[in-house]
Amino acid sequence: MKAITYAQYGSPDVLELTEQPMPKVGPGMVLVRVKAAAVNPVDWKVMAGYLDPMMDIQFPAIPGWDVAGVVESVGLDSPEFTVGEEVLAYGRKDFVQGGTFAEFVALPERVLARKPTSLGWEQAAGLPLAGLTAYQVLTRLGVGAADTVLIHGGAGGVGLLAIQIAVARGARVIATASETNHAFLRSVGAEPVSYGAGLTGRVLAAAPGGVDVVADFVGGVLETTLAVLAPGGRHASIADGTVEQNGGTWMWVSPVAADLRALADLVDAGTLTVEVARSFPLEEAADAFRLSMEGHTRGKIVVRVS
Repeated sequence: MKAITYAQYGSPDVLELTEQPMPKVGPGMVLVRVKAAAVNPVDWKVMAGYLDPMMDIQFPAIPGWDVAGVVESVGLDSPEFTVGEEVLAYGRKDFVQGGTFAEFVALPERVLARKPTSLGWEQAAGLPLAGLTAYQVLTRLGVGAADTVLIHGGAGGVGLLAIQIAVARGARVIATASETNHAFLRSVGAEPVSYGAGLTGRVLAAAPGGVDVVADFVGGVLETTLAVLAPGGRHASIADGTVEQNGGTWMWVSPVAADLRALADLVDAGTLTVEVARSFPLEEAADAFRLSMEGHTRGKIVVRVS
């Protein structure tokens, strides 16, 4: 099968389109014919070696954890899915090697969910990791209808989904973004504020009593978070471990299929959609990584496989 691989840590220049063996499909596993895979910042951080202290890797490695595709075959004792079903997954494994930037990927049945019928392949590929991150952070923080929520990084792939999930729960949402994205954020139910110098004042002008919840999806904003948090407020970050020393929660997304099914239900109910910033063919995956590394796209970056 064709796959994007890298044989050593490095920049996107180490990525190559190569021929790789078909994945083996063991008990409890499902072989997925990949239609699309999404790029996430963690993909190029792993490729650069930043996560080497905490994750094992086997070279040549196929990057990618997000996938949308069709069930090609199922392993022994894998009763949940049948050949031909359309599925999606956050396919993180115990070590980095057989990822989703390939024509086929074998995944544990327990991480898969059925694709929302209302999403195309590219949108579906952009949902799992970002959607699960947003959903699990907001769930851990107990976001509900009585809350005013500040989302740092509202125009990013995770932030946009978090806005919609929080709004669906009845919360008031304030979200940071550049001014070019303010109109779009309003269209998904947020009150936008510009990030950068003076952010604390702008948030407190919008919420004079402070906010109940802060969800940080960008990092480097702890000072503002603590300054705008109302007494008894809750906060979490996916990008800044120091929140733990300041009463917050540092989170890492988990591949929970039940949460993915809940996201799919929100999509098919019309309350959640996935914004795709740009898509690339598989052979141009390096360019997709480079765009992700720039950090200025609105929504998800996707690679088309088949």
